[in-house]
Amino acid sequence: MEKNKVLGGVLYLVGTPIGNLADISERAVKVLSEVDFIAAEDTRNSARLLSALGIQHKELVSYHEHNKRASGERLCARLLSGESCALITDAGMPAISDPGEDVVRLCAQSGIPVSVVPGACAAVCALALSGLSTRRFAFEGFLSANKGERRKMLDSLKGEARTMIFYEAPHKLRATLEDMLSSFGGERRISLCRELTKLNEEVERTTLSDAVEAYSVREPRGEYVLIVEGGEGEQSNDGSGELCALSPEEHVEHYISAGLGRMDAIKAAAKDRKMTKSELYKLLNQ
Repeated sequence: MEKNKVLGGVLYLVGTPIGNLADISERAVKVLSEVDFIAAEDTRNSARLLSALGIQHKELVSYHEHNKRASGERLCARLLSGESCALITDAGMPAISDPGEDVVRLCAQSGIPVSVVPGACAAVCALALSGLSTRRFAFEGFLSANKGERRKMLDSLKGEARTMIFYEAPHKLRATLEDMLSSFGGERRISLCRELTKLNEEVERTTLSDAVEAYSVREPRGEYVLIVEGGEGEQSNDGSGELCALSPEEHVEHYISAGLGRMDAIKAAAKDRKMTKSELYKLLNQ
């Protein structure tokens, strides 16, 4: 029996390199070479990958966030007719923080077999490099670009005890770090992993306070995976957890309304948030 035979009517989820072409597996190359067609997030990027692998004249169809409904239905129709398809993303594992999850769901509902061809995943690679606990972790992916929604999500994670994994683009990094500082406090450890497996790979292990300070003068470059230390579990019953759900400004105003002077109010709010007074003061004056 042929080893790793590509079968008709099967969707193959094929992991591709996240930066270093040498990380492609022999099985991935075989599947990409032999399937009837390939569904790709960006057909131009994927055409360059296939060319580098020596795979010529392979049909590429577009499947991404903005056409996933119609394209997913077409993919399933072709699979049901007996064709084989490989689904790939621009880098890493399809269906992980990726619209591929929708077509996998469609295939499951239609009784279409789905097979995985393992490959690199930026989240797992960064976690392994982070120096933080890998025993239990929560993958959060990309945070909202909307500041209010991003702050709300981060505030909901204050009591998360597991190590947290986030993806972030360079142009949003500073805002995300500042919001993490506000929600998690300055002493929370973080590993910032950028350009993984590439020539300029970098892992910076630091605290949120130091990360915010460093990137106030340093220009973020490349795609980031942020590995954030988990907290101490559920918030205590002293009321500070509820107060920390407020914005920093509202938190300080709460103490001012209770009769404290502004600097004492900042000190009290900083203690609730496990920040230094100077860190909170700087955050309030940005």
